[in-house]
Amino acid sequence: MEEIDVQLLKKMYELVYTIRRFEQRAIEQYRIGNIRGYFHPYLGEEAIAVGGILALRPDDYIVSTHRGHGHAIAKGHDPKIMMAEMFGKGTGYCKGRGGSMHISDLRLGNLGANGIVGGGIPLAAGAAMGIKQKGALQVVLSFFSDGAAGNGVFHETVNMAAIYKLPVVFMLENNHYAVSTPVEYSCLVPDLACRGACYGMPALSIDGNDAVKVYEAVQEPIARARQGQGPTLIEFKTYRHGGHHVNDPGLYMPKDTLEAWKAKDPVDVMKAHLKRRGVSDSAIEEITGKVEDLMDGAVRFAVESPEPSVEEFLAEIKDA
Repeated sequence: MEEIDVQLLKKMYELVYTIRRFEQRAIEQYRIGNIRGYFHPYLGEEAIAVGGILALRPDDYIVSTHRGHGHAIAKGHDPKIMMAEMFGKGTGYCKGRGGSMHISDLRLGNLGANGIVGGGIPLAAGAAMGIKQKGALQVVLSFFSDGAAGNGVFHETVNMAAIYKLPVVFMLENNHYAVSTPVEYSCLVPDLACRGACYGMPALSIDGNDAVKVYEAVQEPIARARQGQGPTLIEFKTYRHGGHHVNDPGLYMPKDTLEAWKAKDPVDVMKAHLKRRGVSDSAIEEITGKVEDLMDGAVRFAVESPEPSVEEFLAEIKDA
């Protein structure tokens, strides 16, 4: 495969850094009480969303997870509106009613995050079935975790997707923990991608901390799906930078293992790609400065946004 265009590399870095800073700024707002409820950061996994979604066409779809802010940002969602949603404000994507785990925008092809582990997998297959029935050329990326891959719904869905040759790519984000259970405790094989062969579909396992490798890895599976050749299972090996949610200290995560994975930080990996291609420090700083301004604006927008309208809410229920 030819080397990726430098402008695309810059876009990858900008998105990876945007996701990182969005999560960090949201954590800050959570700590001071502006965000309530559960909040599952995507810290350390940014490269998967960026590399995978940048390989799609604008009219393709994604189905996200409870750890879904990165998927939304990579699919083109406005961080201001996302932050407002997390604040529970009326200007949010779901008018403040969905919060952290339910951000979606059908106009952008995001069929939604899901608070149920594995709950999005059959939704992705259903969307892919609809695409197939219409004779369209769209593709669905289904994001889910190693924990979700242990659920029955995963096995039922990938089997059906393979049988009907549905245009879906199953994006298994193996961050090594189902809440606090290490993947090694729940599966004796080192590569969860081996499950694809059980259902007659191609499968591969790759480094999930490098957006370039992710982007390159999804090219053929997306093309296969678009050409009617059926689904592919891709396992992306990564490691979250903290506990399961914002209030989980992650004491079960070995410090040496965590530090080893942080040494392969997706932000640093993308910065190294840029430098290798001759992008200057000042050009990189220009991108990071742009992102910082964007995050300042997102927090300001969320703080200043109005609370949800009770009258509007009641009117919508009545109309429904």
